[in-house]
Amino acid sequence: MRLDQHTVGNGVVGFLFATTGPMAILLAAAARGRLSDAELFSWVAASYGIGAIITFGFSVAWRQPLVLAWSIPGAVIAGAALERLPFEEVIGAYIVTGVVMAVLGVSGLAQRLMAYVPAPVIMAMVAAMFFPIGVGLVHAFSDRFVIAAAMVLAYVLASIVPAVGRYAPPVVAALIAGALAIALEPGAALQRPLTWSIALPNVYAPSFTVRAIAELVLPLTASVIGIQNSQGIAYLRSAGYHPPERAITTACGLGSIVSGLLGAVPVCLTGPVTGIINLSGATAHRWVSAVVFAVLAFLFALFAATVSSLGLALPGAFIAALGGLAMLGVLQQAFTQGFQGRHTLGATVTFIVTASQLTIFNVSAAFWGLVLGSLVSAVLERADYRAGLATR
Repeated sequence: MRLDQHTVGNGVVGFLFATTGPMAILLAAAARGRLSDAELFSWVAASYGIGAIITFGFSVAWRQPLVLAWSIPGAVIAGAALERLPFEEVIGAYIVTGVVMAVLGVSGLAQRLMAYVPAPVIMAMVAAMFFPIGVGLVHAFSDRFVIAAAMVLAYVLASIVPAVGRYAPPVVAALIAGALAIALEPGAALQRPLTWSIALPNVYAPSFTVRAIAELVLPLTASVIGIQNSQGIAYLRSAGYHPPERAITTACGLGSIVSGLLGAVPVCLTGPVTGIINLSGATAHRWVSAVVFAVLAFLFALFAATVSSLGLALPGAFIAALGGLAMLGVLQQAFTQGFQGRHTLGATVTFIVTASQLTIFNVSAAFWGLVLGSLVSAVLERADYRAGLATR
């Protein structure tokens, strides 16, 4: 196992990315769902811990940088659902999603079934789900202008000055600037005391209801297999690897069952972190970066109570700005892939329906967005739809 500037550096940068902007998104989703402190601590611990364990085992076994973690779209979808559904029903939907993914992985049906839901339609659903988080960045300026402005300026500086971005990626630079702005405020103080303890995830009893399963299973499955896993696999293939797709999908399913019982969203193969880990270094040794990431993520999970309470103690504008900045790249990709080329009408319908946040028959707009967008594309964009099926 080679530990050098590339394998260690890329693993650390990937870890910093995963525990800054995405962590802010996780906290925002938990706040939206009104989770208790105990539920949040268990969610964060399981989200990072389960993925870290799978990442370590898979990367060592296949000698590839196979980084699995919690699903960002899944967290956003779950946060919206928790505004209407009890936590136990959402957990039941997590577990059903895990079972579905495991079956699709073992059978090899994942890619064939996802062909009927065009990728642009999925990306339009993601864009609509993430859009409120992006808007939160704008609202942060009205809440705490100095904090939001400092974070945006730092993000821009790290983006355009290579010497800065090399040591502090844009989201990390924004985090540092925001923390300094908070510390320099007159009478600066945390809004609540910190919890100093090792995280012990809770095991929850799921409740299986038709409304939660109907609302969540399709969007969660589509977001993992159609978005996250496909991105990660694309990164791995471009780097010269031959990722074990069936094993990855199966592991996402089984991991989602375990993490669901602990209150966490489904597991996926990461896109951004996989890309970061493959930035440099010898291809044969990049799996070591994934091991470095896994070790750091597991340690982070152990102290989930402390880091979560710290996030809750910081001003809401800081979390909103950090989450919004972390979403910029994801939103850009979602809009780009959703509204150029094929299926643009279906994608537009999906975005409108999902953004409406309308609930029909106790089923959320994300589900109806996927269904109606796919139907519109199949009926009104028949050439695009047939071409999409032929390429899968």
